[in-house]
Amino acid sequence: MALVDVINQSGTTVASVELDDTIFNAAVREDLVQSVVVWQLAKRRAGTACTKTRKDVRGGGKKPWRQKGTGRARAGTSRSPLWTGGGTIFGPSPRSYAFSLPKKVRKAALRSVLSAKLRDNLLTVVDKIELEAPKTKLFFETMKTLGLDAAKTLFITAEKDEALLRSSRNLFKVLVLPTEGMNVYDLLRFERLVLLQDAVPKIHERLG
Repeated sequence: MALVDVINQSGTTVASVELDDTIFNAAVREDLVQSVVVWQLAKRRAGTACTKTRKDVRGGGKKPWRQKGTGRARAGTSRSPLWTGGGTIFGPSPRSYAFSLPKKVRKAALRSVLSAKLRDNLLTVVDKIELEAPKTKLFFETMKTLGLDAAKTLFITAEKDEALLRSSRNLFKVLVLPTEGMNVYDLLRFERLVLLQDAVPKIHERLG
């Protein structure tokens, strides 16, 4: 078990917490991390690109000229893909880009990223963050006290915390997520990771 200091929102060490080695000291599998990021981004793709084939283009019901005798190539419709204003051949149509990925792979990738954050000293555990009111200024002052004001920071809470969400949503370098929303892509997107102390057991439960 790795022993990590727990600080309060004033930056003072108040306790320590044990982090499970199977989660925070695992082998870093970059191949699995890459697979999960591709999987996440594929799920986010809208897949709404759409073109019209010859059956979808309006008009073109009448044969442009008779079959023989004009000296021109035979044509059955003015909406042929070969003509200007015609349909598109093999164009995109609405589809889902999502694909399945085993749970074991997704969990292993999460363990890899968490282990890398701890190894690189980019992980901080805070006992709790309490603000007098859900105001961006108060939240930013807390971040400055913790030395996080210059870094892109991801906060992980045990449950959905409306006060922290409302306080941080105007800060483009900050994201607050509950434990169940923690994901590989956002862990990589933000440089620093801050775990609230009561989120640690939830992470152990989810990934242990």
